[in-house]
Amino acid sequence: MKNILITGGAGFIGTHLSTLLQKQGHYITILDSLTEQIHGDANYVPNKNVTFIKGDVRNARDVREALKGVDAVYHLAAETGTGQSMYEISRYVDVNEIGTAVLLEELAKCEKKDIQFILASSRSIYGEGAYRQNNGDIFQPQPRSYDQLNRGIWDFLDIDGNIASPIPTPSNLSPQPGSIYAATKYSQEMLATIACSSKGIPCTILRFQNVYGEGQSLRNPYTGIISIFYNRMRQNLPINIFEDGQESRDFVHVSDVVDALHACLDRDQLYKPLIANIGSGVPTSVTRLSKILSEISGFKASIDITGDFRVGDIRHCFADLTCAERGINFSPKVSLNDGLSRFTSWAANQPEYKDKSEFALDELAKQGLARK
Repeated sequence: MKNILITGGAGFIGTHLSTLLQKQGHYITILDSLTEQIHGDANYVPNKNVTFIKGDVRNARDVREALKGVDAVYHLAAETGTGQSMYEISRYVDVNEIGTAVLLEELAKCEKKDIQFILASSRSIYGEGAYRQNNGDIFQPQPRSYDQLNRGIWDFLDIDGNIASPIPTPSNLSPQPGSIYAATKYSQEMLATIACSSKGIPCTILRFQNVYGEGQSLRNPYTGIISIFYNRMRQNLPINIFEDGQESRDFVHVSDVVDALHACLDRDQLYKPLIANIGSGVPTSVTRLSKILSEISGFKASIDITGDFRVGDIRHCFADLTCAERGINFSPKVSLNDGLSRFTSWAANQPEYKDKSEFALDELAKQGLARK
């Protein structure tokens, strides 16, 4: 049994992780600021026997209190909206980078020196991910510009002028963030790698693909495409499919993500840092996703492919899971259809929240970061 701190533990992934770790007999402390954008004004009630600290990772006193007696730290606390990050730059840098710096600084002061540090990172750090040329060479495109997107040039071309084929993104692909959010996640990784190495702290970094599932916020208009689509479908609002609808994502169910996080506690060769992708390894177009979600939920909202776009969005990205398979014996178990069935069964019993996704897109358009 271990004493474990989860920053951001009252959030979507953190709640599932806390529940699993408790079942395994571990003692859990949660540090969370309960931001309104994610939690609204609802009262948060932690699981029984969980120590909950309402606090901020940027506050050294809160962090110091939360770290007392811990054996492992899961750092999940972060601002996560890709589009929002492009105009709320200072807030995203402050929470994600300064918060991580404060946490690592206080962690280094702990008397116990073998505390594990496990960071939740993001596939967004790869930018547009990996593609293969017709001659077999792998290349990594530059982020797409507003002008390129405005002209409807969605795809990337190979050296022969043909549309290039995306391939699973390996964890050794060079980071190339295309959004402020992605840049802050890569900064978190660098801070953790350097600080942990200097103090001999075991460090594991997991780069999540698009996580979804029961408990995901249905009120946050800035992140969680499945939640946003479901919320609009249940209100009979049209589903706005950006670009040409063929952009794809790697959707991974939260239970698979939590299994991967749990496996980090007992991984072999803790003295070696591990960086691994966590996903399903399967690309799904946004159009196909919307149709499957409509079929499973029973909602028949209009699905409109509009050509709208957001700067900072990627075209394709799906995970090469080799490092996760070797490092923590990870293999995803939940198919997209099964995961969406679980999600819709849960969401059907949740309150209906006013959709704010159009407001979020309007905000981006005013900043010159989207077209609608």
